[in-house]
Parts: sequence; C-alpha cells; structure tokens
Amino acid sequence: MNTQACLAKLQYIIPQHSISKLLGWLCEWQHPAWLKNWVIKTFVQHYHVDMLEAENADPCSYPSFNAFFTRALKSNARTIAETANVILSPVDGAVSQYGKINNDKLIQAKGHDFSVTDLLGGNNELAKPFINGEFATLYLSPKDYHRIHMPFPGTLTDMIYIPGKLFAVNPTSTNHIPNLFARNERVVCLFDTDIGRMAVIMVGALIVGSIETVWAGTVAPSTNKISHYQYDAKEKYRFAALAELGRFKLGSTVILLFPENSITWQIQELDSTNLQLGNIVAKINTLSI
Repeated sequence: MNTQACLAKLQYIIPQHSISKLLGWLCEWQHPAWLKNWVIKTFVQHYHVDMLEAENADPCSYPSFNAFFTRALKSNARTIAETANVILSPVDGAVSQYGKINNDKLIQAKGHDFSVTDLLGGNNELAKPFINGEFATLYLSPKDYHRIHMPFPGTLTDMIYIPGKLFAVNPTSTNHIPNLFARNERVVCLFDTDIGRMAVIMVGALIVGSIETVWAGTVAPSTNKISHYQYDAKEKYRFAALAELGRFKLGSTVILLFPENSITWQIQELDSTNLQLGNIVAKINTLSI
C-alpha cells in the first residue's frame, strides 16, 4: 500500500468530528492577539495568500482566524463575465471533475463513481431532475477565497442538511475513498431557474468548522438527522448571478448539478487548476422563457 493510500485509510479511524470541532473552536479565538496574528500571518505566508485582493488587506486586523478565512474580496478583485445565458463559477478553486451524469452516476475520480440520489440524501424525487444531467465538482484549497456565490439566477426552494463523515476532500482522498462526497456531511441548496432545477451542494470535510448560508446562518454541524427546509417563492429567496450564498469556515468542495441538455461546458477553455469566481464555466443551451 502506497503512502497516499495509507493516509486515506488513516481517516477511517481518527475522530473526524472531534478534530473538526476542536479546530473550529480554536479558529474563533481572539486572544491572545499576538498568537492569533502569528497564526494568520504564518498561514498567509505558507499558502501565498494574496491579501491585496481582500477588502481588508491587513491580516492582523481580523478578530479571529475564521474572520480572516472567510474574508470578503474587493469589488474589483475579479473580472466578472457578462452574466446573460451563461453559468459562472460560484467560487475560486480548481475543477476536480465535470461532465455528463450517466443516468444516476457522477465521476468522483478515476475508477470511483457515486450516485446523485445518494448525494441528495437518498431522495429519488429530488434526484429526478438531474438524471442524465450535468455536474461539476469544484475544490477550494486553503489559499482560496471561501465564500460561495450563485452560478445562475434562481429562486431557492429547498435546503437539505445531510449529516455524515468528514473525510478530507483533497485529491488523495477522492482517489482512494469510495463514495466520498455522498458520505460526507453536506448542505444541498436547490433552486428553480430558467433552465430547470439547479443544485449547489456545499460538502463538509475534515477540519471544516462549519458551513453557513446567508439565509439560515450556520447550518452544519447541526444534528445527526437529515433536515429538510422548504421556502416560499418570496423575493428574499431570489438570487441574482454571483449573489453570495454562503461560506466555508476552512476549505471544502462545491458540487453543481444541472438538468439534461440544459448547458454546454466551457471549462476546457479555462485553467481548471486556477478557477476564479465569475469565470464562464458553461453556456446555456435553451431557455424555458
């Protein structure tokens, strides 16, 4: 067994949730200030974080590590494409996988598929709109901006919190841990759009302190049961392209799902290892309006 496989196997036996809760608690520490500042500055240096992109460029002025980690960008930090008839990247990150859903199956990594139905908590009705549809898995590394935005205009209809494991979501884990994304804790956000149903799924991971949404606050960790919330079609649940949806406290993965024949991927035209918020990742095939 090689080193990567050993590291992946080790995750089965470590106390994933206890480690994540402890680190989440530590990342909220504000005192002593010198220690908090040292941790943030060390992180910035180690991961080559570009603070000039941040709305607040002074790493020592953030009240906690989590406040720094979920920092806002300057309004002009990203080149935003024209938003009509395109799907925009909702995050900074890297494209792990993308393409067509084969009936109910998505690609996790070479030799590893997983089920849309399992990803959506075992709910066949929620999975139906995405059968033979399209998907993209976007990985956020520690250096990246960690807020999640709307890839295409739509109205929030459902949010499902699904408890689970907290395996790491880096390439080592995705290559060696079967069914990883359908096993990890996650928050599924479903939207009605002009091209049909759209899912934005925020997947938790080892050391991710929590997942937050702009309408519900902290969603995970919560309970050991699936929690399904439904929303009326009110204006406050209507999101424009690139409106903020939520954020990760420490990094993870976002999975996008779209209906069959609704989009054509443009990811091949991008640097998929350095995806930026607002990049065009797909074009709309047809609009229902």
